[in-house]
Amino acid sequence: MSPSSLVVAIDGPSGSGKSTVARRVAQALALRYLDTGAMYRALTWWLLEQGADLRDHRRVAALATQLPLTIGMDPHHPTVHVGAVDVGTVIRESRISSVVSMVATNLGVRSELVRRQREIVEEGGVVVEGRDITTVVAPDAPVRVLLTASENTRLARRAHDVHGDAHPEAVAATRDQVVRRDADDATVARFLHPADGVDVVDSSHLSVDETVAAVLDLVRRRAGVTPR
Repeated sequence: MSPSSLVVAIDGPSGSGKSTVARRVAQALALRYLDTGAMYRALTWWLLEQGADLRDHRRVAALATQLPLTIGMDPHHPTVHVGAVDVGTVIRESRISSVVSMVATNLGVRSELVRRQREIVEEGGVVVEGRDITTVVAPDAPVRVLLTASENTRLARRAHDVHGDAHPEAVAATRDQVVRRDADDATVARFLHPADGVDVVDSSHLSVDETVAAVLDLVRRRAGVTPR
């Protein structure tokens, strides 16, 4: 398979390392990188800026079709713009994290954003990560991976990302964000258990380098593509 047409689909729960691993894999293979979660976060930010009531599912779904979103897919420097505004940093704030599931579980929103994601997948040459990637967004991708880790590991990682350490207090502060978001999102997306034909990589006891190597090995075995 030509690397230019390769699609690598990665699903997984919060804190499993999807974003970091997917970016590193894309860099190694000289592919584009798409963080679908950033799309939902960007929409959430824009809706709040519009003063939209996130509980108004019909209105939110209608607004999603108007989202002026531009995703930069360079894995060395991914960007997210809504209109002319660079939102790459603000969409990671806790005010977005705490409500993004209200938007991500809106079936009308998912329909619109999945449509946009599929257009990118159809072009090929991309590593895509998020929810429902291996089953809905890119079910025919030659490489489909469920990246997972134990709950304790995922909580510690997210605590370190958000608070700078993984002390018990920091872990407790992120528990709701990780566990509740996964539970909410699991009502509309499949990312906790592998579908048929999806390979599982458990990163609980792996370093980032080891996890990236495991995914690249799957790319070599499933698609015959090796890092450049």
